[in-house]
Amino acid sequence: MFSLFANNDAGNLRSREDVPVTKPTTLSVDVARSIRRGLPKVAEDTVAAIVEEVPAYAGAYSDGMSAIIDNAVQLALGGFLELATTRGAAAADTPIQPALDASYKLGRGEARGGRSMDALLGAFRVGARVAFRGLAEEAVAAGLSAAQLARFAELVFAYIDALSAASVSGHAEELQTTGRARARELDKLGLRLLAGAPQDELVAAAERAGWTPPRTLTAVLVPGGRVRGALAVLDPATLQPGDDEPAVLLVPDVEGPGRPALLRALEGREAVVGPPRPWWDVAASHRRATRVAELGGVGDGPAVDTQQRLCELVLHADEDALADLRAAALAPLQDLSDSSREKLTETLRSWLLHHGRREAVAAELFVHPQTVRYRMGQLRDLYGDRLEDPRTVLELTLALA
Repeated sequence: MFSLFANNDAGNLRSREDVPVTKPTTLSVDVARSIRRGLPKVAEDTVAAIVEEVPAYAGAYSDGMSAIIDNAVQLALGGFLELATTRGAAAADTPIQPALDASYKLGRGEARGGRSMDALLGAFRVGARVAFRGLAEEAVAAGLSAAQLARFAELVFAYIDALSAASVSGHAEELQTTGRARARELDKLGLRLLAGAPQDELVAAAERAGWTPPRTLTAVLVPGGRVRGALAVLDPATLQPGDDEPAVLLVPDVEGPGRPALLRALEGREAVVGPPRPWWDVAASHRRATRVAELGGVGDGPAVDTQQRLCELVLHADEDALADLRAAALAPLQDLSDSSREKLTETLRSWLLHHGRREAVAAELFVHPQTVRYRMGQLRDLYGDRLEDPRTVLELTLALA
């Protein structure tokens, strides 16, 4: 973390408009020399206070980074002393710039390590307090007046504010940069998942994206205008690959008891919910959802559960074959008048669904049971013994479904 402070290279950081600017109090050469002699002790006290009061850095210090932390603090203190003995400290070519650059890089390093700015800002606060106390003691001993000491204090804390601001800026810009980079990797991962890439390729893509694979993924289709609302109620780890219409969302671990909750959350969003599949096989879930969406019946009501549309999927898997099946199975009815053919087709469908129970057929069709008996007699004349053949019954059931 502190290693970046040890780099005096100005790097890519330009003069930062958001860094507090103050007109420095220039120290005399004698006072500056006296303070410089005391810098090692001030640095030692500052490091000790940071390690004691900011727990995040206690571990770093004990893990072999003590020399780096010591050098970092001494660099910051040395940069301040140079600032205090020069003019125009806000200019990019003055001695404060290396310290600003280092602080900026330090903030970026904290972000890359997945840490917030809390610990680093805490270290700045502790360091400012302890360093000022030590520097002030040396300055007073060197003859600094009370008025000069007050201005000296202003300079110390303005300097710390400048370093803090540079670190905050670096942290924020690193988050933006890494966030965009990770978003691109997640998008690539999602597209590979939808393409059905080999599992080893998917595992490598997941590692690059910093994405922990769940047990299962479920493909959900929603209109582009409903994506934001859908994402608000779904797991934050949901992937949204590409920009197709409808949008594709890959939702982790909503199998079993989680599926009803998913369907409820998506109610009114025109969603089509595929089946859960192992995460590396979510392309199969996407194909199922896409096929159901093509069959229609999607609206503003409950989310469409593809698990409830399996019969339709099977029936419409081959439209040409289904048309041929219907033509062959219903061929005995083709020579009838339209009215007779409609009545007998309706009766045959009900008879098949109710397994030949005449009263149930009559109740569904709102006719007398004798009418059902009469119509079934006509159908038996047309089909003969084939109505008792299981294969014929299956074909008629599929044809009339």
